[in-house]
Amino acid sequence: MNLLITCIFFLMQPNCLILAITPANQDVATSDAVKVARQVDPSGERTFGVLTKLDLMDKGTNALDVLEGRSYRLRNPWVGIVNRSQADINKKVDMISARQRECEFFATSPDYAHIASRMGSEYLAKLLSKHLESVIRARIPGIAFLINRTINELEAEMALLGRPVAVDAGAQLYTILGLCRNFERVFKEHLDGGRPGGDQIYMVFDHQLPAAFRKLPMDRHLSLQNVRKVISESDGYQPHLIAPEQGYRRLVESSLNYFKGPAQASVEAVHFVLKELVRKSIAQTQELKQFPTLQAEIAAAANEALERFREDSKKTALRLVEMESSYLTVDFFRKQIYEADKGGNLALSPGDVYSEGHFQRIGSNVLSYVGMVSKTLRNTIPKAVVHCQVREAKRSLLDRFFTQLGTKEARELAHLLNEDSSLMERRQQCARRLELYKSARDEIDAVCWSA
Repeated sequence: MNLLITCIFFLMQPNCLILAITPANQDVATSDAVKVARQVDPSGERTFGVLTKLDLMDKGTNALDVLEGRSYRLRNPWVGIVNRSQADINKKVDMISARQRECEFFATSPDYAHIASRMGSEYLAKLLSKHLESVIRARIPGIAFLINRTINELEAEMALLGRPVAVDAGAQLYTILGLCRNFERVFKEHLDGGRPGGDQIYMVFDHQLPAAFRKLPMDRHLSLQNVRKVISESDGYQPHLIAPEQGYRRLVESSLNYFKGPAQASVEAVHFVLKELVRKSIAQTQELKQFPTLQAEIAAAANEALERFREDSKKTALRLVEMESSYLTVDFFRKQIYEADKGGNLALSPGDVYSEGHFQRIGSNVLSYVGMVSKTLRNTIPKAVVHCQVREAKRSLLDRFFTQLGTKEARELAHLLNEDSSLMERRQQCARRLELYKSARDEIDAVCWSA
């Protein structure tokens, strides 16, 4: 049963030619071979009827009704053959002699002489070859299409896998520099909008930084109680006469110190975005995938550079905040005094110096000044971060790595270009397959031209 199932599986394949072999001394209508052939090939296009043992039929009988298609017609003609008998096999009769005897049988037989040219094993072989050739010719366009498509797919995969690494040190250095430039191109595309990711930096400046400024505890820091405490401590044993300048300065400086947190947070947020873009750019640089060692070296060099840029950016951003604390805008406070003078509130009685209204005005003035500085820092901090981190990342991300490459020996360059063993094996497999498919295409082209 298992053998029958296996045979039927192969017989159902559209490329299979079926030889329905039936002994001449058996009823064709009950032949198992013919029944199976009809099941798997209902149209009969692939089925050839072969009638054997014609020489063993009873005298006075023949198989002309079958061979001439009268009793059981097939789409392809029936072919009668005469094989070697067991006695011939025991006598070691060779195939050439057996074929000659087969031809003589049909040529001298009164029943089959008129169809002798269409009988015998040699005719069956020619008939099958001719049919197979016609099938192949009909399918050549489809086969050629599949071969060409596979060749294109293999060539595309070979392009992704990359060429084998050169052994010359100069060529290796040139290869490494080219791969680094490809990485830098992808990284810059992320920053400039050609690829997604650079917009996250803008989100830091447009959303995170303003939100951090709004969350600063200015209301608590400039509360009536804290303002009174700072002003009183600044006055010492003598109360201020007109405006508590030392108290103002302490309140402003302590308030502006709160801006250092959002400034550093902006630097760190942009640093995180740039590191993520480096990771994505390395992964998206197709040419780098075959060199894991070089990938790691580029990642390390890029992250090291980003660390330097981050430190410079942090110093610059904090310096902007410190600059605002170091030199206050005098005109702002003079304007406050002028407006108070216009309102007749400049001179303070001894009782007003420590009044609640007096401390409220001080807190309000400081809060207004801090708000003005906040608007300034909201514009200058992003400029500092972009100048020190983003701009430098675009300009000199791998500059130190390039300098180090110039000092490396050939052995070290070769180590950077160590390929993944599985990738090398895959390239070799693709190369072998590509060679085979191209050879098959050439053979098919030759057959088509010869036809």
